[in-house]
Amino acid sequence: MAGARETEIAQAGARRPLHDAHVHLDYMADGAAVAAQAAEEGFLLFSNTVTPDGYEAARDELGPFPNVRVGLGLHPWHIGPAETLDRPIERFACLVSETRFVGEVGLDFGKRHEAAADAQMRAFRAVAGACAAHGGKVISVHAVKSAKHVLDILEESGALDTCTCILHWYSGPSDELARAIALGCRFSVGPRMLATKRGREYAKAIPAAQMLFETDAPPAYGEAYTFAELKGELDAAASSIAAIKGPAALDLIEEAARALFLQ
Repeated sequence: MAGARETEIAQAGARRPLHDAHVHLDYMADGAAVAAQAAEEGFLLFSNTVTPDGYEAARDELGPFPNVRVGLGLHPWHIGPAETLDRPIERFACLVSETRFVGEVGLDFGKRHEAAADAQMRAFRAVAGACAAHGGKVISVHAVKSAKHVLDILEESGALDTCTCILHWYSGPSDELARAIALGCRFSVGPRMLATKRGREYAKAIPAAQMLFETDAPPAYGEAYTFAELKGELDAAASSIAAIKGPAALDLIEEAARALFLQ
């Protein structure tokens, strides 16, 4: 029986996912080439940006690819001092009406970024409020050491009611994971999350219908990352999920992704 189970999992892993719910094509040496190859093989890519200016550049470069969804970003790592926030918040508010996809946005209270916590909170409240007011957005959210605050803001703003919120590479406490699941959040998972014991335990807890696959590629800005590498990372994540949740989970995940990104 063990051998049959291993064969079933291997076959499921071969049915690779056809989406990447969190990737940064504009950070790749040639993101357009990756997008073109992805289109040839039927992959949908949610390409996140980190600033409104970056979104506009990526939108213009990647707009010709019908398989790419470019997200309007205001990443917490790119939040400057409070006195410089007005322009990016205003630019975000001006651009949010033109796209259904928002990301990467959120909060990061890790040691390197906690000094900007107040500015991050102001920016994320503005982002969540704008998304909630427009409604229908798909939002990819960064939440490092800040899961409670992220969920509080999404809930208080109404974004959880009017939008689809995806927690990208979730690493927060288990009680906030349970809260996010109950609130209907989605979760994008990749091989780096699934390489950890905690990540695998969280993957067990997340319903397959609320799960998506991601790469968060490339590892560094300007890297010569290829479509073959992207497929390999997604395959690795699929194999891990098939082993954790059973092969049938892959079909549920892909079905959920297609419904979300093809609306």
